[in-house]
Amino acid sequence: MKKLMSSLIGLAMPAIMLAQGWPADYGGVMLQGFYWDSFKDTRWSVLEKQADELARSFDLIWIPQSAYCGGQSMGYDDLYWFNNYNSSFGTEAQLRSMISTFKAKGLGTIADVVINHRKTVGDWVTFPKETYKGVTYQLLSTDICKGDDGGETAKHTNGLSLSANGDTGEDWGGMRDLDHKSENVQANVNAYLDLLLNDLGYTGFRYDMVKGYHARYTGMYNAIAKPQFSVGECWDSSTTILNWIKNTANGDGANGEIQSAAFDFQFRYTVRNACNGKDWSMLNNYNESSNNWPLISNSDAVEGGKYRRYAVTFVENHDTERRSGSEQDPLKVDTLAANAYMLAMPGTPCVFLKHWQAYKAEIASMIAVRKAVGITNTSTFSVSVATNDYYIASSTGKNGRLVVQLGDIHAVTPNVNNWAPVLSGYHYMYYMHRDMETAWVDRASGEYKNAFEVTLTAVTKNKDTKLVYTTDGSTPTASSTAVASGTKVAIGQAMTLTVGLLVEGAVKGIVKREYTFEGGTPRPPFEPYTIKIHVKDPGWENLNFWCWVEGSDNLCTVNKSWPGDPILDNGVLQPAGKRTEVKGATFYYKEYTVKDYDYDIMFIFSNAGSPQTVNLGPFSKDVYLELAENQPGGNLLVNDVTSTYGTDAINDLSTTRQVAGVQFIDVAGRVSDRPFDGLNIVLTRYTDGSQSTTKIIH
Repeated sequence: MKKLMSSLIGLAMPAIMLAQGWPADYGGVMLQGFYWDSFKDTRWSVLEKQADELARSFDLIWIPQSAYCGGQSMGYDDLYWFNNYNSSFGTEAQLRSMISTFKAKGLGTIADVVINHRKTVGDWVTFPKETYKGVTYQLLSTDICKGDDGGETAKHTNGLSLSANGDTGEDWGGMRDLDHKSENVQANVNAYLDLLLNDLGYTGFRYDMVKGYHARYTGMYNAIAKPQFSVGECWDSSTTILNWIKNTANGDGANGEIQSAAFDFQFRYTVRNACNGKDWSMLNNYNESSNNWPLISNSDAVEGGKYRRYAVTFVENHDTERRSGSEQDPLKVDTLAANAYMLAMPGTPCVFLKHWQAYKAEIASMIAVRKAVGITNTSTFSVSVATNDYYIASSTGKNGRLVVQLGDIHAVTPNVNNWAPVLSGYHYMYYMHRDMETAWVDRASGEYKNAFEVTLTAVTKNKDTKLVYTTDGSTPTASSTAVASGTKVAIGQAMTLTVGLLVEGAVKGIVKREYTFEGGTPRPPFEPYTIKIHVKDPGWENLNFWCWVEGSDNLCTVNKSWPGDPILDNGVLQPAGKRTEVKGATFYYKEYTVKDYDYDIMFIFSNAGSPQTVNLGPFSKDVYLELAENQPGGNLLVNDVTSTYGTDAINDLSTTRQVAGVQFIDVAGRVSDRPFDGLNIVLTRYTDGSQSTTKIIH
């Protein structure tokens, strides 16, 4: 293998200390604590129960707009600002409890602030009247921008006047665009932000759709409210984002100081293009003329990268992935590598909740490396290699240096005399510079489900240095268990693992990991089993099955290209699928193997690609599906008809033998003609005297 020598050195640029908006040299990591339609996963009570786990890795959590919107809502059709906080995610009491619990754990809550537009009650121009601190607040028809909704609002004013001012940003249809020149709007917004910070206890703001009004108003509001953190959703080109950040300094009271960070959309698109296109060289393709350079880049287009302090980086969010069941333009492969890149780069990373849910152990370990090296939002980095097959860059933190390698992680090896491998996974690897002189454990603290192994690494110039460790929480000494770098330790029970370098009889560079298991002990080894996904004959000439595992890059299809495995091709049954008759109906089905706990299969079927169904699943047991009554346009809806046809799912569907009887046998040996909860062994008897058994899980 080729060797990559010690030229992996970050650029020696001083941190630029600019104004407000986001702390300089900030080393925290944010979690986007929701996704679109995440009403179950992100109820306030559900999130609060995860406070200890989240606070181990994250410093900030961004949650949906938290007031009532008049029905089930993600919060972007905001209605109430002051008096009704019983939302689709929980009650006001639950919201306050969650924020308070997070704060006690050192986790700051970021409010989703929607002030570009607002919903009305009863008609086009009437807003709710509310009271806060003894003052009555209400927006008026004259607070609605002239020309709102392309002039449509002017037709529905009931004789009332709109503002004389045009919109200071982009018009947005659907709700009333607010005139931020209005003193009444400003008074309402300032009181609203005061409530969020000083009453509910939020730490900072995420401003929605900031292109809808001039940046100076965000600057003005923040200069008054003084949030610890502020980030704007300026969904546009790099130049537009950068100018928006700069223009927040022009608000009244801002005194020429920048008042907000912004999401680095071009970072996101650069990473998505590289991963989806399977071309790692695209991570270094910062084309200034097309305004697609990330804010964190070292490009002259962003004045030497001094604005990276104000870059909140991300690789996926609720808008880019999926909305209301419809796929947008998501990151489709190499989710772990994308997060590994983001967490090795400057800026303030924002991890997407679905990625965290799918890869907690891996992402927590990446964050642990980032924080140990001391990478911040003003750190510098340099790119060493950027090819189609692999990418290598190094970042300089406050405590040391980190190399991130993506793609083919074995094609090139950094100089092992200078760089110690500390973390690896599918298409990514981290190396710490050996100057750090620390012990390392490649699995972060946390609660786990299964037993696992950790690798102990001595990050030191002296490769012969031993590591000493304990498993009872005590500080290791020279007489503790001593092992060589690279030793693996089995973690099969709850323990506190403490590891240090043994240098000339003294122990230094100590790291500690606390491991627990759900239920107190690891789950038993998983036994893979097979499920069958059935589709009632849709009457198509072609039928294709496309499937993947929820929360991962794993495609279940044999044919990895869309539309997946052909079941019918011009009416002819293909080897990939099988056909069966159930209660007089024809079903096509395919078998899939469930390979692990939490292995949820997602599924689409189509007529050679079009039309196609919506995303179906997750599935972890046999299922029967049929097309629903569909309206014109959009992907096809599907009904789950397992309750109608599923009693035959226990039969051997590949045979035409007649069934004489079926019995369920559970692990305790009980026999019944109905399924038990949990694991069932099914004995099927046929009229020809033969029988078969099937293991199913309910």
